[in-house]
Amino acid sequence: MTDILIRRADVVVTMDDAGRELAGADVLIRGGQIAAVGHDLAGQGLVAPGAERVEARGCVVTPGLVNTHHHLYQTLTRAVPGAQDALLFGWLKTLYPIWARFGPEEMFVSAQTGLAELALSGCSTTSDHLYLYPNGARLDDTIAAAAEAGLRFHPTRGAMSIGESAGGLPPDDLVEGEAAILSDCIRVIDAFHDPAPGAMVRVGVAPCSPFSVSRDLMRDAALLARDKGVRLHTHLAENDEDIRYSQAMFGCRPGQYAEDLGWTGADVWHAHCVKLDAGEIGLFARSGTGVAHCPCSNCRLGSGVAPVRAMRDAGVPVGLGVDGSASNDAGNLAAEARMAMLLQRVARGADAMSAREALEIATRGGARVLGRDDIGQVAVGFRADLAIWDVTGIDSAGSWDAAALLLAGPRQVRHLFVEGRQVVRDGQMTTLDLPRVIERQNRLARRLAG
Repeated sequence: MTDILIRRADVVVTMDDAGRELAGADVLIRGGQIAAVGHDLAGQGLVAPGAERVEARGCVVTPGLVNTHHHLYQTLTRAVPGAQDALLFGWLKTLYPIWARFGPEEMFVSAQTGLAELALSGCSTTSDHLYLYPNGARLDDTIAAAAEAGLRFHPTRGAMSIGESAGGLPPDDLVEGEAAILSDCIRVIDAFHDPAPGAMVRVGVAPCSPFSVSRDLMRDAALLARDKGVRLHTHLAENDEDIRYSQAMFGCRPGQYAEDLGWTGADVWHAHCVKLDAGEIGLFARSGTGVAHCPCSNCRLGSGVAPVRAMRDAGVPVGLGVDGSASNDAGNLAAEARMAMLLQRVARGADAMSAREALEIATRGGARVLGRDDIGQVAVGFRADLAIWDVTGIDSAGSWDAAALLLAGPRQVRHLFVEGRQVVRDGQMTTLDLPRVIERQNRLARRLAG
């Protein structure tokens, strides 16, 4: 692989352990990794002859952003009438019958669309929580989409096993038998999971939520995941309805429910956690349990403001998630980082969270939540996942500081590298025929709406 030299960036925001921000600096990519960071790397003789050069004057370079929670299939159901103004449970009830009509093509194309949207927002690594498999759809469909798009991918094999007739929320035709769920978890882990450094695909186990699976499945999924050495993910404490359900059905709060079933620990991360109380925050901090904070979705569904400041102060690992595009309507991780910062300021004051801390959560924080020690920093030896932001446009005009990246903009990258491969060049996807993907996406959405 040819060396790539990113030259003379206005600022390289490294997110390294020293928190360095280097003005007028270069980054050298070699073999999918960051080989050097500093000034005039070519003049130091560090760059091989024939290296590709990428001019970064007028740009800020950051680590690629890390998305810790998504439902990629939902890009086909944005702004659905009847779900636009509903709380979580009513929102789900409206959308379940539509999702039941999906198949492999819908899963693949919606994933391509969502992955491209993430890439254009500077995201190089994303998880995905796919918990329904109608009409022959499989996790394999989204893994294939990610391979084409070129993003680092953490797909999770989700599941729902308790339908309406058994007291659950989803319709019976969208749930699966628990033995079949566990069997398919083993299949996809064996087929796709890569534990090696620099892995492009790591699979997780992810029963959907306390209101759609049994306690037995939660417990068995945790045992399976630990036997296979993979991570665990689910939704938890998303809103007041969620808390009431847990107390009525299980006689405890969600944190205790999770702990009782083996769902705390450094190999676990939960989505949302808007309603964690002080005791649950302490539990997560002591156990190293991670949180995927989804601020825009939490606003859209009226779930509330997650206590991220308290989580961070206690030492809870926190990353960002865009959540599904049926509850966010967008998949822009840069915008998510800004919203995370603003909501903490609304709740706690203007000094509650800085732009730099929000960017740290979107990079290093997400890497930690996903169990990655090889991404999230622009530092020697880390994987070459880099976002290059053009700050010469109108949204950055008059900016004094690199913090303007989240305070002002832009919200779309000029270039994005993943594992040293250029996925976005001059604001355009290089890996996908995006106009064709969008045409297919809109055709499928029209068919679903009809």
